Amino acid sequence: MSDILTVTLNPALDISTTVDHVRPGDKLRCAAPVRDTGGGGINVARAIGELGGMATAFVALSGFHGQEYLDLLRHEPVTPEVYEIHGETRQSLAVTDRSTGKQFRFVMPGPRWSPDEADGALDAIAAVTPRGGYVVLSGSQPPGVPLHFPTQLAARVDEAGARLILDTSGAPLRALLNVGSARQHVLRLDGAESEDLAGRSFASHTEVADFAEDLVKRGVAEVVVLALGPDGSVLATKGGRWHSNTPPVPVKSKVGAGDSFVGAFALAVERGAAWQDALVQGVAAASAAVMSDATGLCQKADVEALAKAATLARI
Repeated sequence: MSDILTVTLNPALDISTTVDHVRPGDKLRCAAPVRDTGGGGINVARAIGELGGMATAFVALSGFHGQEYLDLLRHEPVTPEVYEIHGETRQSLAVTDRSTGKQFRFVMPGPRWSPDEADGALDAIAAVTPRGGYVVLSGSQPPGVPLHFPTQLAARVDEAGARLILDTSGAPLRALLNVGSARQHVLRLDGAESEDLAGRSFASHTEVADFAEDLVKRGVAEVVVLALGPDGSVLATKGGRWHSNTPPVPVKSKVGAGDSFVGAFALAVERGAAWQDALVQGVAAASAAVMSDATGLCQKADVEALAKAATLARI
């Protein structure tokens, strides 16, 4: 079994295509669609595979689209662990306007879970959690899954002797602040999410680091990473605060940048890297991902080159 388990509660069959122009009212003649396995945890596992590692991917699937998803997943560099639920696995659509290069992303809701399915998922994840390893919970929560599922999972992961890396958003993220001392090892969130939690905008890297450090002091997580888009990422622990970024890169698609960060970061930590070195690997992978078309993730050669060129500063 791999020492990294990723968890995808709300996977999506990703469909990407291009069109000459996106205009209302017209029939838009699209290029042949490309289908990929999507969802935060799956993308993290795929990124780990692209970088030479291996992750077990726990994924909740259902219906016809779920079977199509699994057929695609068997060709990916991951080890699938399927959790069957009722309903139909969702789809998402990314359309790129060739005239402008802009990408439009349409994301469907997933099937509504029952309380029994949510409780069963906790048991199923605990059964395959790698002792001494890492569990990555990434992506949106389906309707019906309790807001405090991440905290419940963190407790189960801790009991199994592993550590949780959490990349979530929205109401489940805000709910973490009401828990008190949570057990997730690493919490990652993007700039918009961090400003929403803080209730204010940040004017500098120092202010971002101050907020991240405050989350650590409040016991929300032992390590907090705040992503700043093209401005890199900030990481805070009890032992220090760092900012890292890469030189500017050509942007083809922003899909998968965050998941590539988490994949590279988790793989680096699992291999024994210091937090600041894992941060560099993460920002390099995020930059590499935006250089890829459609739903493509980071490529190993690009990550290695960007990591060498990346900046790292203590703040």
